[in-house]
Amino acid sequence: MIKSMTGYGRCCESVGGMNVTVELKSVNNRFFDFSSRLPRNYGFLDEKLKAYLKGSITRGKLECNVLIDMVDEPDVVAQVNHPLVQSYIKAYAELSETYGLENDVKVSDIARVSDVILLHKQPENEEKIWESVKFVTDKALANFISMREAEGERLKADVLSRLDVIIEDVEFVEKRSPETVKEYNEKLLQRLRELLEDKSVDEQRLLTEAAIFADKIAVAEETVRLRSHIDQMRFFLESDEAIGKKMDFLVQEMNREANTIGSKANDVEIAKRVVDIKAEIEKIREQIQNIE
Repeated sequence: MIKSMTGYGRCCESVGGMNVTVELKSVNNRFFDFSSRLPRNYGFLDEKLKAYLKGSITRGKLECNVLIDMVDEPDVVAQVNHPLVQSYIKAYAELSETYGLENDVKVSDIARVSDVILLHKQPENEEKIWESVKFVTDKALANFISMREAEGERLKADVLSRLDVIIEDVEFVEKRSPETVKEYNEKLLQRLRELLEDKSVDEQRLLTEAAIFADKIAVAEETVRLRSHIDQMRFFLESDEAIGKKMDFLVQEMNREANTIGSKANDVEIAKRVVDIKAEIEKIREQIQNIE
């Protein structure tokens, strides 16, 4: 199933003691272009998300926004600043001995001193956080891909309808081209008779001129190649792979064949059909710019 490069997906879940929101949105781009917006202190998620999402998204400018709200605060550990406590105890003892004061220092007295008791948060488990974010990312990605596939189906239907129109025009060109040779032959014969009046016309010369003209305007090779390109494009439209770049190349080749037919055409009706073919090819080109 083909996919559009335009997509959006979002998911918010409570998992692993966190409220996690992941939002994915993308627009057209020739290659995979990733950027992220992450909460402070969670920069380690950038490369993990990029590598993970690249496995499912081949082309497009992808923006990934992540919000993390910690529900369960990390464990806090209280630690004694022993060197500082020792300094205070030594200072109290010195005061007692020097001035004959009672050394009545209590634990509560020292504990109230700034920086004696230090509080440390336990370091966050990055792997646990990544697993939680990945869980939510999977759900956002499923929504994102679903939207891309739905848009891809619309693009596919439009391209197929335009290919049908092109085939109709090609069939007209194939039928009309031999008729132009016949008409040319009749006009040439009439002109020669007018010039020669009562003299006989050289039939062999007439056939030679008609053959030269027929070869000059022959478009059978071009229409065969154009049909082949259309068949290949229809095949690509049924593929599950990323085929945007291949289809872009095919459109260039289709346009090349149409231009050649147009340059060879010596007929107003064929010229009109060539203009129609090129118009449809251009519309297809615009559409496949959105295909992954």
